[in-house]
Amino acid sequence: MDKSEFYARARDDLAGPVGGIRVLDATTAWAGPMVSCVLADLGCDVIHIDRPGGLGYQLPPILPGTGRSYLEQTVNRNKRSISLDLRAPEGRDIFLQLAGTADVIVENFKPGTLDSWGVGYSHCSAVNPGIVYVSVSGWGQFGPLAHNAGYDPAALAAGGWLSLNGTPDGPPVKAPTFLSDDLAGLHGAIGALAALRHRDLTGEGQHVDVSLLDSLLFQSNGLLTMGAMGVPLKRWGGEVAGYVPCDVFACNDGYVYLAIVLDSHWARLARTMDRPELEMATGYASVDERVANRHVVNGVVAEWCSRHATEDVVTVLLVQITGPAAKFSRTPTRVRHAASDPGDDTEEILKQLGIDAERRDELRARGVI
Repeated sequence: MDKSEFYARARDDLAGPVGGIRVLDATTAWAGPMVSCVLADLGCDVIHIDRPGGLGYQLPPILPGTGRSYLEQTVNRNKRSISLDLRAPEGRDIFLQLAGTADVIVENFKPGTLDSWGVGYSHCSAVNPGIVYVSVSGWGQFGPLAHNAGYDPAALAAGGWLSLNGTPDGPPVKAPTFLSDDLAGLHGAIGALAALRHRDLTGEGQHVDVSLLDSLLFQSNGLLTMGAMGVPLKRWGGEVAGYVPCDVFACNDGYVYLAIVLDSHWARLARTMDRPELEMATGYASVDERVANRHVVNGVVAEWCSRHATEDVVTVLLVQITGPAAKFSRTPTRVRHAASDPGDDTEEILKQLGIDAERRDELRARGVI
């Protein structure tokens, strides 16, 4: 399908497929902001709460002309920003006033923190019974670890992910991205949308509990079941247990990742390597034979790759794959604006709440906003 054909009936009057949904974002770090980032990209009006005087993310590199970190521009795009001290009584009252206008609240403080400030689920549902309140934490809202701080590497370690990542003879290795944060962000967004569907049908809001550890374990690809069955779990590096060849191979100017799953693909690779005799040879022809003959098969492929440039190997073996991100033909999504500077939209948001200029000046003088 041609791209223009896919978007032929696209509307340009909507922010996205869930435009009109208001999300109140009281988050820090990455997992919580990722929930509201996904929702903002889908068209929600997301209001991000920034601490008065806060500078947001300041980790370099800073994007030219913005003064904002690449992290903030990534996860806080498409959001408005209000500066608000939730620990002050006036800040609490404004938050609850905003909660009365919102559909979703997202927070990722340690369980109990927002309750202690008077803006927890019970407080927000009292002013808005239909509110969907998404709490993201390291270990969940209840249980023996609930009140411990939880960050991405800790969840990767506790979930066993680190122990299975890396080379067979090396140490555990963390993910290069905030993997459990991102997974929790996606599950938080899915949970919010599912709870909104229930609210629209019944009028009932609810509290949604998402943890980094649960999100990581959910995406463990059946390894928990294997472990429960007593199947030894080992570290494979770049390889895959059930298929050969699947690994990183060195070319004469770099590296390629080559994966053969189907026997027909092995036959094609054998011919491409000018080794047609290996197409149906014992030890090569079937998946099971190649797994049993792992080191010899990998050696053949490694020798061939070493004689070629990366681009040549990629070109001769390339299979085009469509990008995985959801696209909407009728309500296309886009980056509507960059991340707001902290507090950029405070005036606009408070005006929408009916808070007049005199009161705003008073709140600003007291450091509430």
